[in-house]
Amino acid sequence: MAAAASPADVPPVIGPHTPGGTPATAPGAAPALDLESVRASALVVDDEGRIVAANAGARRLFRTSAEELAGQDAHDLLHRDSDGHPLPRSRCRMREALLTETTAQSDLGWFARGDGTLLGLSWLITPCALTPGTTGALVLLHEVRQPATMPPGAGTAPPPLSELDRLTLLAETTTGLTSTLDVDEALRRLAALTVPRLADWAVVDLLTEGDEVRRALVVQHDNGVLIERTDLQGPMPPVPQESPMPLSRALRGVASALAGPSTYQGPPDSGIAVEQQRLFTATGMHSAAIAPVRGLRDVLGALTLGRSLRPDAFTAADLPLLEDLTRRAGLALDNARLYQRQRKVAETMQRHLLPQMPTVPGLEMKARYVPAPDASQVGGDWYDAFPLADGATALAIGDVVGHDLEAAGGMAQLRNMLRAFAWSRPESPSGVVTQLDQAVMHIAEVPMATLLLARLTCEDGLWRLHWTNAGHPPPLLITHDGRTRYLTDAHGILLGTGSTKPRLDAVVTLPPRSTLMLYTDGLIESPSHSLDHGLDLLGKHAAALARRPLDSFSDTLLEQVRPADNDDDVAFLAVRTPDAAR
Repeated sequence: MAAAASPADVPPVIGPHTPGGTPATAPGAAPALDLESVRASALVVDDEGRIVAANAGARRLFRTSAEELAGQDAHDLLHRDSDGHPLPRSRCRMREALLTETTAQSDLGWFARGDGTLLGLSWLITPCALTPGTTGALVLLHEVRQPATMPPGAGTAPPPLSELDRLTLLAETTTGLTSTLDVDEALRRLAALTVPRLADWAVVDLLTEGDEVRRALVVQHDNGVLIERTDLQGPMPPVPQESPMPLSRALRGVASALAGPSTYQGPPDSGIAVEQQRLFTATGMHSAAIAPVRGLRDVLGALTLGRSLRPDAFTAADLPLLEDLTRRAGLALDNARLYQRQRKVAETMQRHLLPQMPTVPGLEMKARYVPAPDASQVGGDWYDAFPLADGATALAIGDVVGHDLEAAGGMAQLRNMLRAFAWSRPESPSGVVTQLDQAVMHIAEVPMATLLLARLTCEDGLWRLHWTNAGHPPPLLITHDGRTRYLTDAHGILLGTGSTKPRLDAVVTLPPRSTLMLYTDGLIESPSHSLDHGLDLLGKHAAALARRPLDSFSDTLLEQVRPADNDDDVAFLAVRTPDAAR
């Protein structure tokens, strides 16, 4: 902040002198003017906000010594909000004036004394020269006395928000609300942004399905803590269509408005008016501002900000800021609701698309599905097991590109076609997959997919697996004594490429009490390690769990092997053969 000026233009350096005492001057300063000649309490700060000098009046106000003030950052040492907490620099009008080298004043600011008590001061700050070529600022201070008529417990009104404060609040609202897709968390963040900065109370009423109203959140500020008042939350009466009352109009999306206890003193015109009377009585609010919360298409609810401890009432000038806040809140809540609706649809699809395991005498079968961490609750990974016309059991696992509702739709198409082809043509797995590949190319809405299809049969007490692999990770066979083997035979290209290369089949006899694992790549792939590492890790953990009951085997394996940085869904199918004696 150094200001270039000629020596003739530079006023004398301001500094203190305390006769018979220590000057309240930062090291290195060379005062040229006696600051004690300024009758008001006064500070001088340099261009970085450090205290250069303080006269006797300022030292008395702050109840501190010259040595404790000199060289300290005035903002960090003294400036506070109305609750005594350190004031963020972005909200400090005094610092803003210092940085821009402008004159500014405030009717009320809060400052900390040396003994920890809070002091209300009006102040004026104006630039001044400290030494030739450098500038700082002179700060004049005057104590604000609390009126004797102020209600008990009420605080003094803080200064109005500057334009910078408003922009900061709106930016924080946009960032804070759009970074969550949870409706309740978004409401809590909205309350924390507005209380106590704008009000002592925040109340959110939401419209739910069927235009029912729910008082979703009531928060008050008490001794520096936000307290949720669950006793004031809950269902509300329906919105009256003709009511002129402020909350009713806001919930219909008509307009924002001001309200107070007198607004609801007359005979109530609706059940909502009765609840508003109760709210004003329970909270002690003497002034409130109410604004609609609008989404892209509909009114989502209303936000009420109320003041009970702050003596200043809301005015019409406060409504544009409140409407800006609710506009941003509406967009964030709209996104959160759409996400939750999609998630509900996805969960329903998951229940219907992922099948129950069939009962096959002698066999145990367990399946698991784990959604992608940051996606819907269903995706392109799937498993299936179903009986065939010749008595064999079909096992299938696949992965359609993507992990969203579109991938889930493609997965449903693929699974249903596979069932039809496998049932109508009980031939080799490779023949069924070849026919399915042709369908994928011509009639299905599936871009590309991997698939492993197997037929499991039992002859003379021996369980045999016939399979073909269309670009899928190889099955893992684990014997009862902990040996593992990946079934890498019969591997071919994935579905949907248009390749006409013949597909192969392979067969293996499954030992008694062995476990066969079919899985999708979300179980082994990770950005932080190679695919070989993932396969090796899966084999080691599966061998260690070989004798676990199949439920415990499946759950523990998923927990231990699935990479922490996995961003894909996982489908998993485990089959265990019986003991030879059975």
